[in-house]
Amino acid sequence: MKKYLFLLLIPMLAFMVPAKKKKVIFFGDSITQAGIRPGGYIPRIDTLAQKAGRGQDFDWIGVGVSGNKVYDLYLRLEEDVLDKKPDIVLIYIGVNDVWHKDKRGTGTDFDKFGKFYEALVRKIRGVGAKVIVCTPAVIGEKKDNANPQDKDLNEYSQWIRDFAAREKLQLVDLRSIFTQYDQSNNPQNLEKGILTNDGVHLNDIGNQKVAEAMWKAIAL
Repeated sequence: MKKYLFLLLIPMLAFMVPAKKKKVIFFGDSITQAGIRPGGYIPRIDTLAQKAGRGQDFDWIGVGVSGNKVYDLYLRLEEDVLDKKPDIVLIYIGVNDVWHKDKRGTGTDFDKFGKFYEALVRKIRGVGAKVIVCTPAVIGEKKDNANPQDKDLNEYSQWIRDFAAREKLQLVDLRSIFTQYDQSNNPQNLEKGILTNDGVHLNDIGNQKVAEAMWKAIAL
């Protein structure tokens, strides 16, 4: 009799065990470093998850470092990402790879950018984590490719789009989202102040746009 009672209890016990949360890591530069702060896009993603009734499904971890480029992510991949055993990793990099070419002379050449990016994704996938890739958004918010780095930024973003399609990765195309928004909401053709504070780092509206786009990808 006791044996049969135990067998009946097994489904009930399984129901009582809380589901394992998915560990989501946001991997990037200063935009991600700021994104974990109050008002940043990562707490906003948590708010969206709560509203969707999925707030208990995820743990959020931001590992952004100011000034980072794609090869910096590669160098700290083991400690900051793989050792944490993530379920989902969002890679949000590329601004400094382009921006620092002119600003500091230390950007990343186009061919090297792709090679490091591919290596990152290969290693993350190797531990069984899902990878979501993001195009870099803007370096200046002027319309019609009037910002000095727009040509390079478009090329690097297109590489990420093509890579995502080729490798069947989820894509968050922040470059398209931001440029389209600026096209419709920047009548004075300002360099900053629409989605960013300084042409690069996100203001409140920019953080919300990033949060909505990323949550849409995570929630799938």
